[in-house]
Amino acid sequence: DGGDDLGTTLQLSGTVSETMTLDASKEYVLTGTLTVPDGATLVIPAGTTIKANQGFDKYILVAQGGRIEARGTADNPIVFTANSDNASAGFWGGLVINGYAPISGNASGTTAATEVDNNQMYGGTDAADNSGVLQYVELLYTGARSSADIEHNGLTLNGVGSGTQISNIYISEGADDAIEFFGGSVNVSNLLAVNCDDDMFDFTQGYCGTLSNCYGVWESGFTSTEEDPRGVEADGNLDGNGPDHTPQSDFTIENMTIENLASAQSMQDAIKIRRGAAAHITNAFVTGSGAIENLIDLTDSKGDAAASTEISVTNSATNVTSAEINQNGTYEGVGIVEGNAGCPTTGFGWTGYSF
Repeated sequence: DGGDDLGTTLQLSGTVSETMTLDASKEYVLTGTLTVPDGATLVIPAGTTIKANQGFDKYILVAQGGRIEARGTADNPIVFTANSDNASAGFWGGLVINGYAPISGNASGTTAATEVDNNQMYGGTDAADNSGVLQYVELLYTGARSSADIEHNGLTLNGVGSGTQISNIYISEGADDAIEFFGGSVNVSNLLAVNCDDDMFDFTQGYCGTLSNCYGVWESGFTSTEEDPRGVEADGNLDGNGPDHTPQSDFTIENMTIENLASAQSMQDAIKIRRGAAAHITNAFVTGSGAIENLIDLTDSKGDAAASTEISVTNSATNVTSAEINQNGTYEGVGIVEGNAGCPTTGFGWTGYSF
């Protein structure tokens, strides 16, 4: 049934059957992979805390056709964290959701195997697929790594459809990316990413939704283990290996702030759009005293950004070490402008984070 009762502490692992509803008055420890299969639902009420033991296999995976109903509130968020007082990034595997929405491929309805479990597929033809609800959710110390090619993010969205509701998410001290969209059409709003090791906001494999009100920050003492950490990284197709695949990523970001305060960590690019991706980014604001190589980079050896890319960025960063815009040719809709305010911080009071 996915849980073993040990008094007020419940161990979570295995496979959810039918509907499993957690109890906010109890403590939960994630001792292995917890899978929510087709037809099953995991209900997590406001105020619930789930503590994960350390390891690559400690993650929650909502499979195609499964649902998660995690409805926290501003006063009582749902917290996924490490089962340790001395945790750091990459302690446990985070949250993975798989849906039936389209991903890029050489035919309609393409599916792909989940990076962390090749037995679990994602993708399809249902852009409006519904995998449930995430609201007022914290994901802390996530991103366990198996190898250079098999990594967990804080929140991994694989072919997730627009019927899924995701808002008010806080991801902190995570290895790999804070959030990564592998195709799909889900919209995400009010996202705060703090000190995540690789990219703050990552898009690939034909993602075609909207991310709005997103704030990514590296604090002053932050350092990364990655070669090319970025604010935004966007590929049109998976790893640039499908330039002729459809759909290519064609997504929107509204109201975004990227802040590098880390004196010892340079950011490769604040915004990297490449490999056929089309990005439509409005009201973006880049700031901080830490080094940033390029504000915007639209180039790549496997293909540049799509010509329809539109980006409006206000630069308040004090240490841009290379060209503000790195591009081959001219993108008429891409520019550094004055007056953008970026993401308001007022919506993140529920996290307790101090800006």
